[in-house]
Amino acid sequence: MGRSRGQKSRDKNKASLPQVPKNMKSDGQDVEFSKEMADGADLEAQARANAANQRVRNRK
Repeated sequence: MGRSRGQKSRDKNKASLPQVPKNMKSDGQDVEFSKEMADGADLEAQARANAANQRVRNRK
């Protein structure tokens, strides 16, 4: 099938192009949050996340 002879694919861009463009990637943080719609578990999770972020900042 051409693999053993070291032949390269015809499309040179296929190997270098990323799957997701950089402008479409997010930083992993959710922006939308409504305190009116949040329940106790949401507020507790947010408090834990903030505490974890503080611990990470203090280590640096």
